[in-house]
Amino acid sequence: MAKAVDILLVEDNPGDADLAREALENSKISNNLYVVEDGVEAMAFIKRSDKYANAPRPDLILLDLNLPRMDGREVLSEIKKDDYLKRIPVVILTTSKAEEDVLRSYNLHANCYITKPIAFDQFMKVVESIEDFWLSIVVLPPNGAKQ
Repeated sequence: MAKAVDILLVEDNPGDADLAREALENSKISNNLYVVEDGVEAMAFIKRSDKYANAPRPDLILLDLNLPRMDGREVLSEIKKDDYLKRIPVVILTTSKAEEDVLRSYNLHANCYITKPIAFDQFMKVVESIEDFWLSIVVLPPNGAKQ
C-alpha cells in the first residue's frame, strides 16, 4: 500500500478549509491534510519548529496569498529560497485574480496558480482537479530528499 500523501493547506478562511477538507476526504488517493491559518504557522509547520516539531514534511502545499501575520507571498519566498524545502510543490489557491499576484507568484517559483471559485460545486471541482493532477499524475519528489 502506498504511503499517504501529506498535504499542508495554508488557509485563513474556515469555510474554504472545510471545503478542501471535504473534497480531499473523498479522495481516491490516501492523504493526510494539515491546516494552518496564517503564514507564521505555515513556516513553523514546514520547518518543524515549536509545536510542530513532529509534523511531517509536506509532500504538497496549498497556499492562499492573503493571510494574516505573514502573507502567502512571503511564505512562498521563504520556501523557495531554502535548499531543503524548495522542491516541495506549492500550489497557490487564492481569490486574487490580479495579474501582479500571478506574475509575482510564478517569479517566486510557485508550481501553479489557481483562482478559487465562489460557487461550492466549482470549488469542489477545483480541489478534485488539484488532487487528480498533483496526487495521481505528477511524480512528487521523495520526501526528505536533500539533493
